[in-house]
Formats: sequence, C-alpha cells, structure tokens
Amino acid sequence: MDDKFIPEVAESPAEMCCASCGIAEVDDIKLKKCDACDLVGYCGDTCQQDHLSQHDRACKERAVELRDEILFRQPESSHLGDCLICFLPLPINNKHVMLGCCSKIICQGCAVITRLRQNKENLQEKCPFCRKPSPHNKEEAIRRLTKRVAASDPVALYYMGKRHCLEGDYGTALKYLIDAAELGNAEAHYHLSILYQMGKGAEKDETKKIYHLEEAVIGGHAKARYELSSYEWTNGRFDRAVKHLIISAHLGFDDSIKQLRTSYVDGLVSKEEFATALRAHQAAVDATKSPQREAAAKAKAAGEIRWM
Repeated sequence: MDDKFIPEVAESPAEMCCASCGIAEVDDIKLKKCDACDLVGYCGDTCQQDHLSQHDRACKERAVELRDEILFRQPESSHLGDCLICFLPLPINNKHVMLGCCSKIICQGCAVITRLRQNKENLQEKCPFCRKPSPHNKEEAIRRLTKRVAASDPVALYYMGKRHCLEGDYGTALKYLIDAAELGNAEAHYHLSILYQMGKGAEKDETKKIYHLEEAVIGGHAKARYELSSYEWTNGRFDRAVKHLIISAHLGFDDSIKQLRTSYVDGLVSKEEFATALRAHQAAVDATKSPQREAAAKAKAAGEIRWM
C-alpha cells in the first residue's frame, strides 16, 4: 500500500491537553512534555508544579521503566568499538593502544606490526593513524596528551585522569574523569564508580557509584555490567543480575560466561539461556581475532618489541 493512503494516528485527547488545567494544545499554545517520563504535557511551568503531587508517583515509575529499557538494551559493540586501522572489534581484555598524539585507540596487532615494519625498513617511527612522528620520551608524550586535553578530547581527559590516579592524586583525577564522563566516555564513568566506592578524591557515595556504573553499562562497558550484576545479585535481584551477565557475555566478557555457567549448574539460568550466551560469547571473542594480532602477540612474547 502506498504510504500516502495510510492515515496518521491521532494523539489521544489526554495527550493534547495540559495535564493540570486541561487547556487544549492549539496554534498559540504548545504543550511541554514531562522530561522524566514523557507521559503528560503542560502548558507552562506553573501547571507542571501544581500537578506535581498528582503526577509524581506515576512519573517516577515510568522513569524507572525508561531507564531499564536503556540499561538492558544489548549494545551493538563494547565501549571500545572497532580498531581504526584494521576495523575489527577491539578486544575488551586491554589488548589495545591509545595513541597519545591523536587520542585514537587501535589494537595491539596494528600497533606492533606497524612498529616492526618501521624498524625493519629503517623508517621514522610514526603514529599508525595520524602519521605524526612518535614522541621521543615520556615528557613529550605527556605534552601531547595535555594538548589533547586542552581540546576537550574525552579519551585524553580519561587517560589524564587515570594517570593522576596512578600517581595517587585522586582529587585531580576526579576532575578529569568527570569532564571525560560528561563527554560520554564509558571508561571514565567506570573509574568514577570506583572512586566513589572507595572514597578517593571524594566522599564515599553509593548513589553516585551506581549512577556512574549504570552510565558505563549503557555505554557498552562489559566489566561495569559484570560488576553491576554482582550488585544486583547481592541485593537479591537475581533476574536483573542474570540479564546483565547475559548481555556482557554477548560482548565477550569471560567472567560473565563463567558466572553464567555457575548459575546454570545452580538452576538459576535455563539450558537455552546458557547455550545462547555461550555461542554469543564465543562469536564475540572470535570476531576480535586475526592473523596480524596473533603475530603481534608472538612478537611481544619473543621480546621483539617492548614499548606496549
């Protein structure tokens, strides 16, 4: 059927009227939807405030439903995405490299193979992505990272925060990580959850810990999802815990598939659920493999290259 013959579905009368005073939405009156639940509309801030006591409960319930819809959505990939050189999914087991000159993340396979080729052919060592000459020392690498931080690069902000964490300067680390998290960096959200859990750089805050853990999960962070499943498990919400384990297993996270195996033996996960998760986990792991990455791993193990 031609699209032009399909009638448009009209909004219900309730959706076309202010939830407080009942005035209809017309050309000169536009209703503003409730930001938290998107269930009702208001003609103005006064009506929204007046209706708060009546709407508050339904609003909070719907807001939780909407949050869960986002939280339990299977990500297309992990927070790392694909290598920008070989375009294969980046492994989630830290086998990747951040290029300080451009703050791009590539797999160790591409980084190692590029370096070996440059050394073999006596070429100047350059970034595999942006082609800038590699830094000659740690100080130059930090200067380049600082330049990317000044440009508000979320990856650079995260790594600068991580650097300060390693140095024990948690207050400064917190500031960088917050900036990176506000720009959507899932890794920064995950590390913020750790700082708020341990009370480093700020007071211990369970609410902020869970918020940042959930934001990392929404961004595709498999380890954060595994830890959120542990939190749900501890609080007796086994159905939610299992959902998190299944989703993170689909991303290739080994600890999640191990926990699902235990849960299957204990009768908390069905045979079908475990079998599906097992196949998806293996497929995710296999997708990160390549001859180049295997060759790079052998080169590192043989001591042919040591800078990663």
